[in-house]
Amino acid sequence: MSWRMSRFLGGLLALAIALAALFAVPSSSHAATAVCALACDALNPSKAQSETFPVPNRTVNGRVLRLHVSDRDSMAWAGIDSGASGDAVWLDRSWDRGVTWEPLLGKASVPGTGTGTRTLMYNITDPVGHRRGWVRACGDAGTVTCTGWVYPAVCDGTSCDGADPATAAGDATPVPGATLFGRTVSLHIDQRHSMAWGVLQDGGPGDEAWLDRSWDNGASWPEGSSLGRISLPSAATSVRTAMFATRDPRGLLYGGAVRACVREVSHQESRCTAWARPAPTRARAAAEALMAAYHTNEGLWRGSWWNSAVALTSLVDFAERTGWREYDWVIARTFEQNRGVFPAGGRSSDPVEGHFISRAIDDAAWWAVAWLAAYDYTGERRYLDEAVVITDYVHQYWDTGTCGGGVWWDRERTYKNAVTNGLYLWLATSLHQRISGDTLWGARATTAATWYLDSKMINSSGLVNDGLTAACANNGQTVWSYNQGLAIGAFTQLWRSTGNSRYLATAQHLAGAALSSPLLTRNGVLTESCDIAANSCDDNQKQFKGIFMRHLADLADATASAAYRPYIKRQADSIWSTDRDPLNRFGQRWAGTAPNQVDWRTQASALEGLTAAYGL
Repeated sequence: MSWRMSRFLGGLLALAIALAALFAVPSSSHAATAVCALACDALNPSKAQSETFPVPNRTVNGRVLRLHVSDRDSMAWAGIDSGASGDAVWLDRSWDRGVTWEPLLGKASVPGTGTGTRTLMYNITDPVGHRRGWVRACGDAGTVTCTGWVYPAVCDGTSCDGADPATAAGDATPVPGATLFGRTVSLHIDQRHSMAWGVLQDGGPGDEAWLDRSWDNGASWPEGSSLGRISLPSAATSVRTAMFATRDPRGLLYGGAVRACVREVSHQESRCTAWARPAPTRARAAAEALMAAYHTNEGLWRGSWWNSAVALTSLVDFAERTGWREYDWVIARTFEQNRGVFPAGGRSSDPVEGHFISRAIDDAAWWAVAWLAAYDYTGERRYLDEAVVITDYVHQYWDTGTCGGGVWWDRERTYKNAVTNGLYLWLATSLHQRISGDTLWGARATTAATWYLDSKMINSSGLVNDGLTAACANNGQTVWSYNQGLAIGAFTQLWRSTGNSRYLATAQHLAGAALSSPLLTRNGVLTESCDIAANSCDDNQKQFKGIFMRHLADLADATASAAYRPYIKRQADSIWSTDRDPLNRFGQRWAGTAPNQVDWRTQASALEGLTAAYGL
């Protein structure tokens, strides 16, 4: 075949595909880059966890073209049946509502002796890339034909794109309206169902209103541009769009941001409100934004190994306390994707050697805490077993040869500090509580408690300094909220196990010191030393306050005392009123002062603070 003839036939194929699309004159995009969500593109359909047929089949000269979808995998594949040798089938995938697409994904041809074939599976969604896809099946059997796209509309439970705002359960306006030549457009949200719509007022004939929807905090919105675009009728001055969802659970996309926009027809100009997210409850708002940063393919919040364990713990605590089960899948996903071996730089700066273990003893211990929280919530024995494996590893670094006991912070045995020993005491006590008939961990817990109290890491003011000197004395280093919180939680749990009033008195003494000392509480708000003046907190310190709140809430629950509840509520109120933006992102400084760092670590910390106050 000549080069010109090949080009001519290729052009005819492209034209046929274009005519089959839902939109006028779309164009195919560049070749597909592999997408990984729960699995990576090109997975064999034999591994599909479910199979549905959400769009009608198409017939091509007697051949049956079918789109197969596994919602449990968020993947799709195409098949052609009753065919003949040489018939072809493939998938198209679009990230911009069918304007352009990645063509010929998994293209397969019917073999000489067969009557049908199928493609491999491809992802419908790309949560890591913060984009929602559409997929359709296409076939060539003398004529190119395609099915309809899946899924044009986002559905969140029973609420779907295109719903009438008259059915909304509420009407909140989270950001100021935008004005343009006397017109005003406002963003409206049904908080309960996380649906949004726009309202144009004081407009003129031909003016338009619509919503934009973004899955990456407003950085881009190719799939969600001009949603519900509507023109103002000639006899009206106001109009509203349909409602659109801000969550796509089927596509594993959470924390969608929306804004309302207006176009003034005579000047051909447009303007939009700020981006915002719904806030069904304080804790749910925080959890939604945290989930927007979760890397589904890796099962991790990328960038910090131990911080991801604490973020998972905060999500489990949120589910346990609120009963919101939407993110239960994250527990198993994180476990299954990260239990193995990873080289340095793969998950942590250190190699991960399996069972969440690396050279940093406290990093491994944080994962044990996460799996105990998961066990308590799900009842799945594998999480308890994993916590035992990790805590056994931590126990290997209990050393009576230096300072009479205590766990080393690292394998090089350079430092005995509060965080590692607070974690060990909490873990040993917690394992004793959960393992029927245990005596081993119970004995280790009481030994660790005696050592901790005798170590003098708790100073004369009832505050926990960072650790011990080489001479086994309190080193006087920074009082961090998470060290204080771990000690409160460990002695609270030990009191629950033994009934020994000394342990409860210790927990209460530590809590009272934290609530009254300006080293940890200023103007009633929990404050780290790195929150003050122009200081900034590093990636580790960003999560300390949430850990403190988890254990203070545990003390409040264990004692059924009202003494700590006003403080817990005060933190949540301050987080919500001074430390939140319209996208429900929370910063490091719970008092809202500047400079205020914001990322998924500060989000997880704030989630724990808001969860602690849930129901108060």
